[in-house]
Amino acid sequence: MREFRGALLLAGMLLFPALLFAQFNNNTTSPFSRFGLGDLHPQTHGRGAAMGGASLGSRNSQQINFANPASYTAVDSLAFLFEFGLTGKFSGYKSSLGKFATDDVNFRYFAMNFPVTSRIAASMGLTPWSDVGYDLLVNDSIPMSGNVQYMYYGEGSLSRAYFGLAAEPFRNISVGANLFYFFGTLNRISTVGFPDNTEIYSIRKNEVIRLRDFGVNFGLQATLPMKNNQSLTFGATLESKPTFTAFNSDLTIKTVSVTLIEGSSPQTYSDSDTLSFKEQVKDKITLPLSAGVGLSYVKKNKLEINADYLFQGWSKAVFPFGLTNELLKDRSVVSVGGEYIPDRFSIRSYLARIAYRGGLRYENSYIAINNQQIKDFGMSFGVGLPVYRSNSTVNLSAEIGKRGNTKNNLIREHYARFNLSVNLYDLWFIKRRFD
Repeated sequence: MREFRGALLLAGMLLFPALLFAQFNNNTTSPFSRFGLGDLHPQTHGRGAAMGGASLGSRNSQQINFANPASYTAVDSLAFLFEFGLTGKFSGYKSSLGKFATDDVNFRYFAMNFPVTSRIAASMGLTPWSDVGYDLLVNDSIPMSGNVQYMYYGEGSLSRAYFGLAAEPFRNISVGANLFYFFGTLNRISTVGFPDNTEIYSIRKNEVIRLRDFGVNFGLQATLPMKNNQSLTFGATLESKPTFTAFNSDLTIKTVSVTLIEGSSPQTYSDSDTLSFKEQVKDKITLPLSAGVGLSYVKKNKLEINADYLFQGWSKAVFPFGLTNELLKDRSVVSVGGEYIPDRFSIRSYLARIAYRGGLRYENSYIAINNQQIKDFGMSFGVGLPVYRSNSTVNLSAEIGKRGNTKNNLIREHYARFNLSVNLYDLWFIKRRFD
């Protein structure tokens, strides 16, 4: 056991710097991340990623579920759980202008879950919230001015470090809350240039938004026990229009270069002027009401079936600094998934002890382009591989899906996302009989 704890501590010390690097750098290459606050991450764990993300009603004594803080009390009374995850996404984009492919691989999250008393449990961790990462070039022409190039570039990430507590005030009823620190920086650059006419000013706009503040979300789970080791659990989560401190920096400049022939050699003269400048202006940003409900049917050590619905009112989000949110719409996500274990306690067959998982997810995203709300459909599957002579698990999953379409000059994305998470289980709270 001491060796296991040492390995756990070493793994945390090695992974934490890499995870922090991942949180502070853009982890996507998606033109959709240009809008709003970027590509939103599903707030689910390694096990739930293989089940379409459906996990609001899920309670598992050997897996962490930070999608619903009320689930923390499901942990075994003597257990300590530590989990970290990696994700790789491979995408192909197509539009009326052409097509291209991207890939992104990075660390994603870490979390731990442990009991405090027989009725109270805690969790803490670091999870991504959104990513911005795009580099777009659009060519056009303007009468009397010639060809014009529009360039859009963005990078950055928003993350949450959280500490959660859950309690069981009554039997089969669990309530929980996450206190989190929301932080990150988003950088956006846009330019307008005239490659064939250097006597026309080009314009470059650099904008930086930095968020930092504390917030809280809540969770509830109520379980109805049934016969033959079966149960039905209702889950709900709520995050009510959180308001965060935001800082905005903005620099807009115009530049022109003119080449003149002086004598026998050409000379190039440049002129720049600042059109607007502001540094570290403080304001507030109000994110949408987020509410979710889920239902989970469990036959202990055999079968679990989950269904979730999540709603986020992005159309009523309040953005600072005069930024517009006309492109933002209310987001809704429906997901279903399940897990099946042939024989969890099989001695002879390792395959029988594997947890086989699958799920579906359909999303109306929070972004609308050309009056079309972007749709996202994904199908996931995966396995939970038990570690020999341990309750630890290696979770593998894959999701294939489609986002958007090519109608009305939009972009369609076909993607494959692969997830690896390692859930380490140890007994840390055993009372010694002998000293």
